[in-house]
Amino acid sequence: MILITSDLKLADAIHSNYLLIPVVTRFGVRLGFGDKTVKAVCKEYGVDVEFFTTILNVFSHENYFPQERLLRFDVMQLVSYLKKTHAYYRSVLIPMLEKNMEAFVQSASKPDKQEILLIKNFFEQYKNDLTAHLKREETITFPYITELVKKENTEQLHEKYSMKIFESEHENVDEKLYDLKNILIKYLQGDYDEGVRNTLIFNIFRLEKDLKDHTRIEDKILIPTVKQMEQALFGSNA
Repeated sequence: MILITSDLKLADAIHSNYLLIPVVTRFGVRLGFGDKTVKAVCKEYGVDVEFFTTILNVFSHENYFPQERLLRFDVMQLVSYLKKTHAYYRSVLIPMLEKNMEAFVQSASKPDKQEILLIKNFFEQYKNDLTAHLKREETITFPYITELVKKENTEQLHEKYSMKIFESEHENVDEKLYDLKNILIKYLQGDYDEGVRNTLIFNIFRLEKDLKDHTRIEDKILIPTVKQMEQALFGSNA
């Protein structure tokens, strides 16, 4: 995959990695931008071009992670992006996987349906765990960061919460997806639609990849950035 720069045509970036399409749309950028460069598209949509190109490169190249550069970005810009990522999981990827799973159940012959229903139940439990994880970040972590930026009620907030707590509770929400993939790829046999199973597996890979990058951004950027803010505000009590 090519390294994305501000002078590259945005269409060429997407041609190099089609999984960037939902990442681009999280910035409010709509497809149909012709041959405009990344810089031109960002100017049109009022998007920080440096932040935009960095996030796209993070998703395109697993080893690309200029941490010092990302630590200079406005933390609320990062929070806004993470919130939009959550919304994408809820409105697109999770419903798509639910439809894939239901189609897979319906495609199975009667003798094999019970086994696939067990897999569906496994997925439902994972979905509940993931949505609970996202809700906790949205109702506790992100509001905490917002108040730190505003510097309002910070002492009382910090008595109840901190990024140390977030870090201790932060879990890799993609791990159970690996188990689900393994069951579907290595162990499940029977009479069902092979194309439907392949589509389901492919979309699990998509969610897993997105979640890994999402978690990496939180671990490597969000946590150290907010810890720096806490240190500045609370000193040795941070």
